[in-house]
Amino acid sequence: MSWESNVRKVVPYVPGEQPKVTNIIKLNTNENPYPPAPGVAEAMKAYVKRSEELRLYPSPTVENLVKDLAEYYKLQEDQIFVGVGSDDVLATAFLTFFNSKSPVLFPDITYSFYEVWAQLYDIPYVKKPLNEDFRIIKEDYLGVNGGIVITNPNAPTGIAESREWVEDIIRANKDSVVIVDEAYVDFGGESCLPLIDKYDNVLVVHTFSKSRSLAGLRVGVGMGSKKLIQYLNDVKFSINSYTINRPTLEYASLSLKDENYFRTCVDKICATRAWTMEELRKLGFVMTDSKTNFLFAKHKEVPAEELFELLKTKGIYVRYFKAPRINEYLRITVGTQNEMETLVNVLGDYLCKS
Repeated sequence: MSWESNVRKVVPYVPGEQPKVTNIIKLNTNENPYPPAPGVAEAMKAYVKRSEELRLYPSPTVENLVKDLAEYYKLQEDQIFVGVGSDDVLATAFLTFFNSKSPVLFPDITYSFYEVWAQLYDIPYVKKPLNEDFRIIKEDYLGVNGGIVITNPNAPTGIAESREWVEDIIRANKDSVVIVDEAYVDFGGESCLPLIDKYDNVLVVHTFSKSRSLAGLRVGVGMGSKKLIQYLNDVKFSINSYTINRPTLEYASLSLKDENYFRTCVDKICATRAWTMEELRKLGFVMTDSKTNFLFAKHKEVPAEELFELLKTKGIYVRYFKAPRINEYLRITVGTQNEMETLVNVLGDYLCKS
């Protein structure tokens, strides 16, 4: 028997392409087109003079960042868990809470990492189909289960449900953990964060990668009841105590302290999103009502793959999922106003000639 017979084999998550070329318009990984808060850049320059600190381990309890997060979200410090990006928070949550013989439930069209973690950790799961309008069917999540994961607003569809809608699912599932992944909530969704004081089985997950322009640093936050967070920390400290590096702890805190800059960037993205949606509709596109920093759009006549390849030849990268039900859609990150004008002009020129 080969040693390979004991290997845990999974189909890994495939992230958006990270082109090696320069001078492109990168609209395929939902990164923020604007730089982090000015205080972050200033701190990075200043840190050079303190580089000798890098020989020391960071704080395993990340207490300074936790304190700042508690102040920002108006929570208690023991209601907060910090990870290396929201992927780390979510993966730890899967490992911690989904230990039942009953299946974990999540939509068939959503963040594809959920299925990967379920397979990796040998967690039974069932993917519940979205309806024909790409909305989650609430009734599918009201039966017996080993846990529930809802991305709200959902990705890649961009559709958001109300807090009241999500609470109906939480209320019906008090015997399992419900994860609400709110990676895109700052762009127009309604956060379920107020529900963590009402239900002890809810984990709300945020990220610094999207609205805070810190995808390169990897900071994610899980928020829930004291009991829920304690269980997460127990698993975290059983894997790796030192998860967030020293500079990142400082930069993340500084990002939280410039609310005006944060709101200005989010507002610009939302305004550009609205403009782009209007212009794409003029070109014959249909799309969902996005409450995220991306659009989920298809053309009425021209195949998505054809448009994907066209844009790539023009140095514009968008995301194309060659998957059932969504293979005629493109997911287009909202970039700067200039970037989106370029995108619209390229598409307009091509479609007029077709």
